[in-house]
Amino acid sequence: MKYLLIIGDGMADHPVPVLGDKTPLEAAAIPILDALARAGTLGKVRTVPQELPPGSDTAILSILGCDTARCYSGRAPLEAAAQGIFLQPGDAAYRCNNVSLSPAPSFGACRIVSHSAGLSGDTGRRLLEDLFAHPEFAPLAREAGLQAYPTDSFRHIVVQTGADNTGLSTAPPHDHLGEAVAPLLPAGCPNAALLARVMERAWEILDRHPINRARRESGALPANGIWLWAQGTAAALPDFRERFGRTGAVISAVPLCHGIAALLGLETPMVEGATGELDTNYSGKVEATLAALTRHDFAAVHLEAPDECTHNGDLPGKIEAIQRLDKWIVAPLISALREREEPFRVLVLSDHLTLTADGSHNGEPVPFLLYDSREDKGGSGGYSEREAEHGPFLEAGTELLPLLFAQ
Repeated sequence: MKYLLIIGDGMADHPVPVLGDKTPLEAAAIPILDALARAGTLGKVRTVPQELPPGSDTAILSILGCDTARCYSGRAPLEAAAQGIFLQPGDAAYRCNNVSLSPAPSFGACRIVSHSAGLSGDTGRRLLEDLFAHPEFAPLAREAGLQAYPTDSFRHIVVQTGADNTGLSTAPPHDHLGEAVAPLLPAGCPNAALLARVMERAWEILDRHPINRARRESGALPANGIWLWAQGTAAALPDFRERFGRTGAVISAVPLCHGIAALLGLETPMVEGATGELDTNYSGKVEATLAALTRHDFAAVHLEAPDECTHNGDLPGKIEAIQRLDKWIVAPLISALREREEPFRVLVLSDHLTLTADGSHNGEPVPFLLYDSREDKGGSGGYSEREAEHGPFLEAGTELLPLLFAQ
């Protein structure tokens, strides 16, 4: 028996007026997912514990069987683990986004235009490396005990030594698009003022960086700020094999999933051309997933594109991402598994809702489908939020893998 988990990040949503009050899942052409839902079990699950903020960190931890009340220490340490960064006592990790901020006479008056500045390739890495080497910024970074770990994306990690973050609050930039910076800056403890000063100084330097001058001239958004958020200390997760008696792999383009997988003891194959965007390497992900299911009992494949399109205000892109998940991920995986003539079970879901209305994450229950190749339950409803209301309800995401592995 093989077990497959497919996560379409942020593809669940509320009804959208311009879609005739359909959700993007209802508007998308997803014949394979609809067929699996009709043949299997369709229901809803609360992936994000109500006491925690909605996000892929809390949701995917829960989906992969982790009790977040015991093991969640912040998102950044999970992403740090993907880079082989393991925190020492007294260290704090932060997620560091390249962001695009609107023109304004002062930093606090700027508005968050984009949580990613639309970056691709190594531009984000070059900007962060230049910033931390800048003679006007480097002394402040040393004073704050900050070290940067850049990546070839807009997603980076910054580690702070000797940090006391008791009471610290930070804001996810993707949840506050169009809002002024001042009310969103780190707050709640003395270290917050230092972090806010670091972010302000970064804006002063990056706003005039040659890369950003060139981006403006070409009509692209400037990546003229950094955003520190998702702070946390050293993370430890339960061993997946000891917990479920199975080995496995997680195929994804984003560091968060790689970090969670590494801490669980799961394999993390790297797929060339996997971007986390609509243009990701779909066939490469399918190939990596099937290869993992040759070596292991379990594989999870994660598609970031629906979430990113929603954050970018791209509703047609979100629908297209869902359709590509169906056509270019689910369809070839199901076809290949059937050709192997070995029984398999598939679990498909969105990790959380990402709302077209404002680009924010939402922790309401999401639709899931569970399909077993050995049976056809003959249902009538396709895969959507509304149809899932008629099925079983799971109170916690930690119930999902035991359900997948039940037979």
